[in-house]
Amino acid sequence: MDATTQLNERRLADAWAELHLHATNGNPLHADAHRLAFADPEFLFRRETRGIRFQLEMLKPDLGQAEQGIENTVVVYGSARFVAPDEAAAQLASAQAGGHPEHIALAERAVRNAGYYAQARQFARLVAEYSNQQTPDQRIYICTGGGPGIMEAANRGAHDVGAPSIGLNILLPHEQSGNRFITPTLNFKFHYFALRKMHFMIRAKALVAFPGGFGTLDELFEVLTLVQTGKAKPVPIILFGSEYWKHLINFDVLVQEGTISAQDLDLFHYTDDPVQAWQHIQRFYQLPA
Repeated sequence: MDATTQLNERRLADAWAELHLHATNGNPLHADAHRLAFADPEFLFRRETRGIRFQLEMLKPDLGQAEQGIENTVVVYGSARFVAPDEAAAQLASAQAGGHPEHIALAERAVRNAGYYAQARQFARLVAEYSNQQTPDQRIYICTGGGPGIMEAANRGAHDVGAPSIGLNILLPHEQSGNRFITPTLNFKFHYFALRKMHFMIRAKALVAFPGGFGTLDELFEVLTLVQTGKAKPVPIILFGSEYWKHLINFDVLVQEGTISAQDLDLFHYTDDPVQAWQHIQRFYQLPA
């Protein structure tokens, strides 16, 4: 063994290896008091250890991304309920064959919303194509909530050109695991919404909100609040789908009623074009076209 190997050798026992060896030697850790604290799920899930769980949920995705060179992201928000154009077309064909007016109307809505899926996929592909041409420290990675719909579309756009992408999935009773287009080693699962939203912001160099529901609105307004109050540095915040967003939220009313200033309307930008969305981010950071 040479000197370099000795210098870098671990001096403390590997906890997981030691725990595994203990169990395989016929000593299953079945008694709560005797069980090592970090190998005791009943202990870790106590109310009193919630702070430790916060720390772990903060640390694991942070280390995982840092180890893989992920420092800059573009976060894409949007509805989990929108489907890909081919799936929407199949739904419409099935509904038309059945002849039920309500089913047809729902399928027609799915076809309309599938346009956002296609645009999110195109936008993410543009970001990923740029990133693929950069040195590792200059690359920008697509990050989503890891679910279906718009999130899947954005991860898919990066996947189309062979670029890694991140999924920050949330554990919910009725929701999914990470979509199949997330890079497996960047597919993280969260229990706490607060920690998940913090991770969206830690590496975000821009945020693009496609049409969505309560979750999308929650994430969007968290970002707007952080930037407005100076808790986060200004970044491009893009509302994709101007008709949807202007119909849903009349921000001018907030100015008229004095609850925000007119300058706060400059915190975000509307667009309906994936190319324009990416160009807005490029201009903000003076990135080469």
